[in-house]
Formats: sequence, C-alpha cells, structure tokens
Amino acid sequence: MTDDQNSARNPRVIPRSEHRISRANISDNALKVLYRLHNAGYEAYLVGGGVRDLSLGREPKDFDVATDARPEAVKELFRNCRLIGRRFRLAHVHFGPEIIEVATFRALDDPNSESNGDRVIEDGLIVRDNVYGTLAEDALRRDFTINSLYYNIADFSVVDHAGGMEDLQAGVVRLIGDPEVRYREDPVRMLRAIRFAVKLGFKIHPDTARPIGPMAELLRNIPAARLFEESLKLFMAGTALESFEALRKYGLFGELFPGVEQALARDTGGTGVRFISLALKNTDQRVAEGKPVTPTFLFAALLWPAVRDAMQGYLEQDMNEMAALQAAAQDAIHDQLQRVGIPKRFSIPIRELWMLQPRLERKGGRRSLRLLGHPRFRAAYDFMLLRAEVGEVDPEVAAWWRDFQAGSDEERQTMTVDDAPRRKRRRRRRKPPAAAASPTPSAPSE
Repeated sequence: MTDDQNSARNPRVIPRSEHRISRANISDNALKVLYRLHNAGYEAYLVGGGVRDLSLGREPKDFDVATDARPEAVKELFRNCRLIGRRFRLAHVHFGPEIIEVATFRALDDPNSESNGDRVIEDGLIVRDNVYGTLAEDALRRDFTINSLYYNIADFSVVDHAGGMEDLQAGVVRLIGDPEVRYREDPVRMLRAIRFAVKLGFKIHPDTARPIGPMAELLRNIPAARLFEESLKLFMAGTALESFEALRKYGLFGELFPGVEQALARDTGGTGVRFISLALKNTDQRVAEGKPVTPTFLFAALLWPAVRDAMQGYLEQDMNEMAALQAAAQDAIHDQLQRVGIPKRFSIPIRELWMLQPRLERKGGRRSLRLLGHPRFRAAYDFMLLRAEVGEVDPEVAAWWRDFQAGSDEERQTMTVDDAPRRKRRRRRRKPPAAAASPTPSAPSE
C-alpha cells in the first residue's frame, strides 16, 4: 500500500479552531448548495482551489463542491441545475452569473477489475471517468495534494487525505501518486503544476518536476481548444511573464508554440525573447491595475517572433513587404492552430493588428489621419511601441505617432504632408501620349 493510500485511509481532520477558513468568506450560493445537500442526507464538502486559497488567506476565484450524491440526484435538488460533460459528468448549479460546480466522488482505477464501469482509458489517457466511489477514493483521484483538501459543512472541519496542508505550509506543488502515471492520464497536469507554482509562489516538488520535460510531447494529444483555455489561465492571470519563463524552463512552451520556440532559437540577438517578455510584463501590469487584457493582443505578441522569422524568409525571395507579412501571418496562424486553437474572433483581429505595422512605420500624409480612425489603431500603436523598445522600429516614428495623437486638428494638419499632387502627377505620367500634331510655337516672352 502506498503512502498516499495510507493517508487516505487515515486522513487528518483539522477542527475549526485550527484552520483559517470562515463561512463569511465563502460564497452565499456555495453555502446554499452545501447546506441543501447536507440537509438532504448527503455528504457535502467545499473542495479544491476554494479550500486551498481560503487556507492561504486568498480570495478564491470560484467554489467547487464534492458530494456522494449522484449527478441526477443533485439535479433533483436544484431546479437551476444542468448536467454537463461526457468525460466527467458534472452538475452545474446556476445562480445568475455564478456557477457552483458539483462533482460526485470518483473511484480509484483498479487495474485488476474486469469492469471499470463508465471509465475509458486509451494509452494511459483518461477519456471518460464516471465511476463513483468514496470520499477517500475521490481524494486520491485529485491531481495535487494542495487541491485535495475538503471543507466539511457538517462540522466546519478540513479533511486532509494526502498531506495537502503540510504542502501548503511548505509552499510545495506535489502530485498525488506516481507522476508519470498521472501525467499520462492527463498531460494538462504538467501545465497546471506550473500555473499553481507561479500563481502561489510555490516550488514544484522534484518528483513532480522530473518527468515534465521527457513527457512534454504528450500535450500533442490534447485538443487544441482545451490548450487555448489553459493558455489563457497561464497568461491572463497577472503572472504571464513568470509563466512564460517557467514553460520554457520545463520544455513546455515549445509544445504549445512550436513555431515561436523555433524562431526564438534562431534569434541569436534575443530580440524575440525581449519582445515577448516586455509584452507579458505590460500585460501583468494591466492586470494588477485592474485594466482589461485581451487574447488578441496577447497572442499577437506571443506569435510575433514566428511571424518576423517567416517574413524574413519571404523577403529573401524578393517578395514585397506587405505580401511577405501577409504570407508569414497566414503561416503562423495556420501552424499555431495545430497546437493551440485560437478562435476566429481573435485570429482575424490578430492579423489586422500585424498588417497595420508597416502602415504605422510610414508616418505622414493623409493616410495618417485615416489610420487614426481605424478600429485596431490603438492596439496596433501599443504593439508598435513594444517593437520600438526592442529596436524593431525607429524611436522617432513612435514619438511622431505619440505627438500626432496628442495634437489638435490644426496641429495634425501641419504634421501631415499632402501627397495628393504627387499622386496626380503619377497618374498623368501613366497616360498614353496624345496623337502626333504640329504644335504651334508660342511667342517668345518679352
């Protein structure tokens, strides 16, 4: 019997007087779910990130509930409940914009069992898992020890089946069970290990960290749409720069963004890394200040080194700048969709932002006034500022656009060069010559 199984059989029960979780800090809707399940005769526990964050004195992003009630029984108790999922059958109890997720205790996989019920495992990867079990079994089915803490609404104690409280106090992210087996069951756990370590300021336990690099390629088996959602969690929570550095350290960034990693490896000057780092640092600052951040700008910045790399190849084939950029953008998006699926509502604006870059580098003329009204102008301008900071754009161009935006209408008119006459002269030169005729000499000037 493993240490984890022994601890599950003999869990540590921490009474209310010895932990910091208070019902005052738990969502009223989560309490409604917990109490209704408890009053109906079911076990009801707050579990996962909510217990972890409350134990650390943090404000949880959401609240999840674990119970011995089957999903159909939960639905009977709550009219505002919807059952979702095939891989994991869950109950979502809706309270306006807040959703309380309720999961039924799941059983451990018994390899000696002839029947695993509604559980499907292919090449070690859990495809479906709806075999229900006990609280102790559910604890060992969870990924990390710090996510395997259960707050019991019956007596307000915290039940620790896997040493999670000790790891919280030590600042350690540790997988429950054999790391290689757990990563093979769900390779996204490698990304989650990094996300929790960065978010909480914890260290990844050596046994948990060791297999990540050798097993990184398992992420190729994960649907691209799911990896998009995981990428948002990594890069839009205020720790984007640290996440980027940790992903590269453990060899995971190249599995999510292979074209970018290849471009960074070829960039001997380090411009690409500096550009991404600067963009992610600014993203973290906006999150800290409560300002909005968008996947459009985030992914445009992450993919830009790959675009620049591909664009250089097209330019060497004597393609003009705009055509080379358009072809490189097409390549970058197409290749990226094979790993991290970027929805069209983001990929189309990303291309627009990239295609505005050459136009921004050509200041002056009536086109500047028109460009100022473009719906992507502000994002493209901010993007250009980042490029200027790493030496891709002349700083004088960035300064000109800054002054141009701040100027009055009259000042903007004086900053632009009216190129209309030049265009007219070009059109006149392209006209075919008139029919030959004997011109009448003009009289000499007096």
